Amino acid sequence: MTEKDPDKEILDAELVEESPTAPIDVPEPDYSEGGVPSFDHVRDRIEQRYTTSLGSTELAGLGGKEDVASLDKKIADRDKAAKDKLAEIRRAMREQ
Repeated sequence: MTEKDPDKEILDAELVEESPTAPIDVPEPDYSEGGVPSFDHVRDRIEQRYTTSLGSTELAGLGGKEDVASLDKKIADRDKAAKDKLAEIRRAMREQ
């Protein structure tokens, strides 16, 4: 008596050809079935373009609210104010 190996069992199956199915047109989630973009999609695209343009402008140094020269002037003014305050504190400590 021999034991049957389950991996070597013969299976009797019928081959079934796949019937062609029509592709289903699923609208993108940001568009309606008529192809109209949603308000959120339009707003996101506008915000994306706006932030990209702001970043490009800043990287190019072409303006914005503050350019490099005005920032350098602010830093110099702050450093001068800090040195003046330190000198004032030192004078006040010597007088005591």
